[in-house]
Amino acid sequence: MTLASIPLHTPVVIVCIDGDRQYRRRLMELGFLPGVSVQVLGIAPFGDPLDIEIRGCRFSLRSAEAACVHVRAVSAEASAELAAK
Repeated sequence: MTLASIPLHTPVVIVCIDGDRQYRRRLMELGFLPGVSVQVLGIAPFGDPLDIEIRGCRFSLRSAEAACVHVRAVSAEASAELAAK
């Protein structure tokens, strides 16, 4: 599952990032690291870019870039804990 394919407001955890080295490094500098919780807050009218929230910050990513970020679903308990923070 990728960040581009998850439903809105669904918390997920980053597993890995594909793409070229410079792209991966840039995302990691912004906080996109394996194990970090992230969610899609909105999608622009024509489907690109996506409004992403990670570590309390909001970013815009193109759909093609978000498709390089592989994620996994968060358990119900962890989701409730994240919502409480």
